[in-house]
Amino acid sequence: MIKALANEKRLLILEWLRDPVAHFPPQRDGDLVDDGVCSLFIAQKLGVSQPTCGEHLKVLSRAGLVRGTKIKQWVFYRRDEERIAAVKGWLSGEW
Repeated sequence: MIKALANEKRLLILEWLRDPVAHFPPQRDGDLVDDGVCSLFIAQKLGVSQPTCGEHLKVLSRAGLVRGTKIKQWVFYRRDEERIAAVKGWLSGEW
């Protein structure tokens, strides 16, 4: 968990996914809110290669902070708000 949150780019991804409509263009496949954001769009916005972005998303996924959904050949990511709320509680000492 700490590793996932200890990187500025991963924190940016989490911030952008909080309001995907404000941060990403419309997608041909998949709804930005319901399905998540295509990893290609996330990589472009971060200014990194797709493999580098994939590693960031993998770390976030392993921590349970985002969930990926495959649609056609693409993977779309969205935040797991329930898990994020639990982590916030844990980090603030409320758990």
